[in-house]
Amino acid sequence: RRLVLSTLSLFIIRIRIRLYLHQVLRIVAKDVTQLPLIKSLEQFTEFELDFWRDVSNVDTPVDIRVPAHSLQSVKLYLETYEIGYSVMIEDLQAMLDEEQQEMDSAARSAEFFNTDSFDFSNYHTIDEIYSFQDQLVAENPNLVSKIVIGQSYQGRDLNVLKFSTGGSNRPAIWIDTGIHSREWVTQASGTWFAKKIVTDYGRDPALTAILNQMDIFLEIVTNPDGFVYTHTSNRMWRKTRKPNPGSSCVGVDPNRNWDAGFGGAGASGSPCSETYRGPSAHSESEVKSIVDFVKSHGNLKAFISIHAYSQMLLYPYGYSYTPAKDQAELHTLAEKAITDLKSLYGTSYTYGSIIDTIYQASGSTVDWTYNQGIKYSYTFELRDTGRYGFVLPANQIIPTAQETWLALMAIMTHTNNNPY
Repeated sequence: RRLVLSTLSLFIIRIRIRLYLHQVLRIVAKDVTQLPLIKSLEQFTEFELDFWRDVSNVDTPVDIRVPAHSLQSVKLYLETYEIGYSVMIEDLQAMLDEEQQEMDSAARSAEFFNTDSFDFSNYHTIDEIYSFQDQLVAENPNLVSKIVIGQSYQGRDLNVLKFSTGGSNRPAIWIDTGIHSREWVTQASGTWFAKKIVTDYGRDPALTAILNQMDIFLEIVTNPDGFVYTHTSNRMWRKTRKPNPGSSCVGVDPNRNWDAGFGGAGASGSPCSETYRGPSAHSESEVKSIVDFVKSHGNLKAFISIHAYSQMLLYPYGYSYTPAKDQAELHTLAEKAITDLKSLYGTSYTYGSIIDTIYQASGSTVDWTYNQGIKYSYTFELRDTGRYGFVLPANQIIPTAQETWLALMAIMTHTNNNPY
């Protein structure tokens, strides 16, 4: 009976959210005069455009998901102003169907014997990830515990795994994945990281040295309401799911909701925008719970927030052109991290401050953590550079996690070796 209901609900969901012939266009400005023209597309709300990569500079392409009903108008606009574009994804729904079929054909169940039998090479639901977390804790009670730091707007637990070899209030490293719910490769990588930590402790001297002196906190599903919504209703959902009074548009961008240049450039005041900052800083419980945790812990030394896509490693600031006081060290460490990452599969990353490397963004996570005194504050943008965007094939999950782990180890080792 459960299988029948699940199949029926899946059928209904697919009918409801079908994005038939939605295309992802890659737009490349030929000079700076075209940047505001591309940016102006945001004002055409009737187009219902979804900016996958925002306008930044001439060297960085802009990726936009365009619904079928707007394709002709958007392409005409671009051609009128002689703005170059190409079609990155011809039919987004076809890709989503293929992704769902892969998940279905895996015939997975939330019931698995142990974390060794967990399928890290496929995408998983929140129930499966939460079951994995509980099983990991049960299997490794001397190394892993689970902390619930709060609840989401819809009442889901905000689970954080704590990896510790003992002691109280030790210096610590924070890692989060999935703050933007549609970036599925991040939650999948976070799950892989959790298993990697318990597997390598006692075997890998570098990780063992870190955990003998520091704790690691890992929040895999940082935006659980949004994540559930990507599985049940809208695969392309980015924000939280809290209603906005006076608007029919739901949710806040949890990476624009932090009290670091809050409300400045690079965040929207419109509830319908994908980068809506929210009514006030830390208005989202998913953000406020981390804020409270950081302040109560008081001894975090590194804070790493993991996103997708674009293949970048970024450090503060995003809201200000004023360089971070530790920029030289942060830049050198970023270079080391991406060099280590590239050594595995040859994946190339760019790196630098948020505002110089990608675009101006106010109210972002790592700007706030850096301002709290957490020197080694970094944001990753994982694979790829746009061929698949947010719909990265499952066969890239493990390679992505493996190479990213090398960069994480570079940052964590440096943090451990350079106390401040």
